[in-house]
Amino acid sequence: MLINQGIKMLEISAAMMGRIETIHPTLIWDHQNLVLIDTGYPGQFALIQEQLSSCGVSVQVITKIIISHQDLDHIGSLPDVIRNSNRTPEVFASEIEKPYIEGDKRLVKLSPESITQALASLPAAVPPEWKNAFRHTLENPPQAEVNSILHDGEELPLGGGIIVIHTPGHTPGHTSLYHRPSKTLIAADAMNVRDGQLLGPDPAASSDLALAKLSLQKLTHYDIHNVICYHGGLYTDNPNQRIRELAYE
Repeated sequence: MLINQGIKMLEISAAMMGRIETIHPTLIWDHQNLVLIDTGYPGQFALIQEQLSSCGVSVQVITKIIISHQDLDHIGSLPDVIRNSNRTPEVFASEIEKPYIEGDKRLVKLSPESITQALASLPAAVPPEWKNAFRHTLENPPQAEVNSILHDGEELPLGGGIIVIHTPGHTPGHTSLYHRPSKTLIAADAMNVRDGQLLGPDPAASSDLALAKLSLQKLTHYDIHNVICYHGGLYTDNPNQRIRELAYE
């Protein structure tokens, strides 16, 4: 979905653990750069390619990749995107998330206990070989080098200006972004949209829920016309007021 000139919300849907799940990476561009924000689950590279083709561009010309945080549904196809680009894209992430994305630390939500729980939650009809492949992915998540660190409050000279907003809580180094020209908040997983309503951080998916809620207060400092949530998509119904409600409830 085209939000404004120079920014588009992607929509990637696939069967995950017995149900259809839709996620929303973001594409930002200018005359020099094509920026992809987050890269979906492992195995979704072809779906990313399809989405970019529908925008009239190719993975081959991506110059920058911004990773909002370490979760598997955000880093999953990162190695494939890098490998298939002709531009050797520069990868950005927060300093806290960097060692997780690079594989130096275990992803915070992939403890042995959580992996066992995830496997147990699979539908009974899932074949054993699929379960084994799923286990292997959880135990050996994709990894890639992070070339540049995102600093809280800095403005990246990309797409007319992208402001970095550190919003820890969902993960320790979670980052949201504000696209200045379109006044669009790329919330990543700091917030969610469900049934057309903008909601706060998911309690079940937050490493520190209290901190995740506190981080929402930083978002009230921006004039926001559009919110892109990785889970739920676009929200435009007076987002400034709704974010204030969530931040101070």
